[in-house]
Amino acid sequence: MHFESRSHYSGSLGREMYFNVYGHAGKPIIVFPSSGGSHNEYADFGMIEACQSWIDRGLVRFYTPQSIDSESWLADGKSGHDMSKAHNAYDSYIIHELVQLIRHENPEYPHGLGLTGCSMGAFHTINFALKHPDIFDTSVALSGVYDARFFTGDFYSDDVIYYNSPLDFLSNMNDNWFINQYKSNRFIISVGQGSWEAPHIADTRRLQLVFGYKGIPGWFDYWGHDVPHDWSAWRRQMPHFLANLENDGWI
Repeated sequence: MHFESRSHYSGSLGREMYFNVYGHAGKPIIVFPSSGGSHNEYADFGMIEACQSWIDRGLVRFYTPQSIDSESWLADGKSGHDMSKAHNAYDSYIIHELVQLIRHENPEYPHGLGLTGCSMGAFHTINFALKHPDIFDTSVALSGVYDARFFTGDFYSDDVIYYNSPLDFLSNMNDNWFINQYKSNRFIISVGQGSWEAPHIADTRRLQLVFGYKGIPGWFDYWGHDVPHDWSAWRRQMPHFLANLENDGWI
């Protein structure tokens, strides 16, 4: 397997940002780490090995950036407003710097990149997919929450948080450009029903209702009561969804 450990300077964040690349060809997929995780996490917990067949066959190419969650959604000493502002700097880094690098290295994919992540990474996956549907056409979110209140508490009329809370801004979305983009994209949202999954099940069901109300196609997949919020489950789920994406011609 082709592997690169890399970094580049981010003007948006004012620091060196680290990321890994797994694979030589195929659909580029950005992998967001779980809560506070590093750019090495996806490999460290066996996810790269679980997905190796698709990587080796040149169907997918994973880019695994580090997070700044400890400065945004997990920064307990910050207000929700400041958490969200920190996240917006990360959004700028991903969209204006990492995505541009990925496009340069994968010219056959000027649009239609993929996103995935587990737990906190699933929140990022859906947030980015809904905010930037012209850039990302495929998203696989495993065991996420999709309401920013999970991190900030009630935020009332704070627009900086509102536009990073998918359940809120999607519920009120009436812009046909966004809705039509969503309808042409592929959304896979999955959750187990075992240990530690209760808040993630609740938010997945709420998101499913909003998708249905807006007429947005999405595959909401609820795994069994023996499937916990854990890497052991995600190592089973991701290959399952990659196989379906391959069969349907999305990768």
